[in-house]
Amino acid sequence: MNAIAVAIVNYNTQRDLGACLASIESDATGEVVVVDNASTDGSVEMVQANYPWVTLHANKRNLGYGAAANQAITACHAKYVLLLNSDTVVAPGAAEALIRYLDQNPRVAMVGPRILDPDGTLQRSCFPFPTPVDVFLDMSNLSRLIRYVPILRDSYLRTWSHSHVRAVPWICGAALAIRRSAFEAVRGFDKSFFMYFEEVDLCYRLASAGWQVHFAPVTDVIHTGGRSTQQRRVDMTVQFFVSLAQFYRRHYSSIRLKELFILVECIVLARLIRDVVALRLAYDNRKRLSLAENVTAWRRLLLGHWRKQVLLN
Repeated sequence: MNAIAVAIVNYNTQRDLGACLASIESDATGEVVVVDNASTDGSVEMVQANYPWVTLHANKRNLGYGAAANQAITACHAKYVLLLNSDTVVAPGAAEALIRYLDQNPRVAMVGPRILDPDGTLQRSCFPFPTPVDVFLDMSNLSRLIRYVPILRDSYLRTWSHSHVRAVPWICGAALAIRRSAFEAVRGFDKSFFMYFEEVDLCYRLASAGWQVHFAPVTDVIHTGGRSTQQRRVDMTVQFFVSLAQFYRRHYSSIRLKELFILVECIVLARLIRDVVALRLAYDNRKRLSLAENVTAWRRLLLGHWRKQVLLN
């Protein structure tokens, strides 16, 4: 049995998926499983035609990321699984580097490599759990100011250098090397998280069960980011806040959940005012389209339906 398998979830990212598979082809001595969430862009046909060594599962409907990731990992049999977003490109030797790290650290359930933007700059991938203070700092953009304070920037996960191995609360789900036994012990991803925060929830439950989550820059993965979600940007913006509140409901008190509702709606109101003003002043058509989508999302959130969706879930 090979030590590591590769599992990829895809939704309408044919070109990116092809680049991802090409990047792992030389290192893919074991299982490679792709779960396609009912794409309509020819992704399934591309995999069938160009990558016959891939085990492909073509879903008839979009199950969401967490459910599809569970499906992909269940279809693998290796000791470890490298779970990738379809819009990633993996450096040569990455699989072996991650195998060595997990072999050397038996209490680590998941390890995340260094993530880079396509231009080679660092893409921050380690974060604290979303407490009200952290949500406020992040959503208000005040967290960006911390990077200019030497005493704070290396201790605050959103601004540290990502230069060395570190135990972290949670890591970005774009590239995760997962220990199967730990994953199965906590029953994998919670499939009720359709998109966003499924990896945060998983890391929280792993920590509660005594496992560790690490960041380790033993290899690099390039991540474009947002390829699938940009296709439905307004819906996905609302879904982000639904999933955030869903995480709160799962793991925090009802008081904290109420605090989150108030905090989000205050910040969303401020963003609505900002973007309405910017829309009136903008002349570039692409900029106007982006701002109009923002305004639509902020208005939908202020209507409050997302609260009901969380409470009924």
